[in-house]
Formats: sequence, C-alpha cells, structure tokens
Amino acid sequence: MSEQVVSNKNVRNAHTANRSKIRTMVQIGMLSAIAVILMSFEFPLPFAPAFYKIDLSEVPVLIGCFAMGPLAGVIIELIKVVLHMVFVGTTTAGVGDVANFVIGCAFIVPAALIYKYKRTRKAALVGMATGTAIMTVIGGLCNAFVLLPLYAAAFGGMEAIIAAGSAINGGINGVATFVLLAVTPFNLVKGVVVSLITLLLYKRVRVLLKGE
Repeated sequence: MSEQVVSNKNVRNAHTANRSKIRTMVQIGMLSAIAVILMSFEFPLPFAPAFYKIDLSEVPVLIGCFAMGPLAGVIIELIKVVLHMVFVGTTTAGVGDVANFVIGCAFIVPAALIYKYKRTRKAALVGMATGTAIMTVIGGLCNAFVLLPLYAAAFGGMEAIIAAGSAINGGINGVATFVLLAVTPFNLVKGVVVSLITLLLYKRVRVLLKGE
C-alpha cells in the first residue's frame, strides 16, 4: 500500500512539474509577443538624434524576469530580438541587434538577480536602479564601439552622425561627447521609464501569470 501511495505521489508531482513547464513556456511566448509588438511603438527623445528612439519592449521582459527568473527574461529578450529581425529586418547584418540584446540583458539580469533573492518592493527598486546603471555603462560602450560605427556606415559616415547630435546639443563634437551627452541620458531615461511602468504593472500582471 505504501509503495502505491508513493507511486501515485510521484505521478502527481510529475504532472504538476509538466504543467508548470508548459505554463512557463506559454507565459514566455506571450510576453515575447507583447515585447515584439511594443517594439513597433517607438518615439524619439529631444536630446538625441531621431534615429535613437525609445520603446517599452523591455517592460514585459522585466516583468517576465521578476515573475520567472533571469533566465526566462533572457529567453524573452532573445525571442524578441530574433522575431524583430525576422519580421522587420536589420540594417546592420544582425550586429546591431546582438548589441541591443546585450544592452537589454545588461538591464534586466541585474534587476532580476537582486529581486530573486529578496522579493520586496525595495529590492525591486534597487534592482532596477542597478540594472539602469549597468545598462547605461554597457550601452555607452556598445554605442561607441559597435552601434555608432554601424549607424555611420548606414547614414553617411561618422561626421554625419556627430553633426546630427551637434544640431541638438552644441556640446557634441565627437564620439565621446556623443555617448556622454546623447546616449547616456537616453539609456538613463529609458531605464527610469521602463522601471516605473514595470513597478506600476508588475503586481497586477503577476496575479495573472501565477493564476492567483
């Protein structure tokens, strides 16, 4: 009898684990789809050239991170970037998309890791602030050494890129000042906006994700 009870318990545990995996896969797919859609709605910021546009696609990625862990967030980020390349295309042979994936992960992973070990509002705030800071640094480096050269190749040379920045901010006169005065505040604003929206939405969305 005891062996039968143990066997039934193991079967129930296996079914529960399978349902949990399926639920996680569905949620990852759903959040990825929302992220791809949100990538289509982008708007420029007044202190950066028009080709730097902010979108809110990191919101569902960050929500997924908080709800399911950093690995799920990285998967959502990857699916988002790949699907965007498939449906919208790329002008940088995929290099810019890889850089954007790295920048996105630089934001979501630190935030998720901090929140994972202490699931409080304060930890979420600290995590998102940390993620914003790291994304700003990584984003600056990626722009200086990867994205700006790619943009330069696509839009008429580095001089044209710097001129576009200088037209908005006269202090921009080279790559270093472009990163400091355009890219850095761009990423800071993006991190703050995404963090605030995630903070407002997460508890409500978490109820749906957890089925509570």
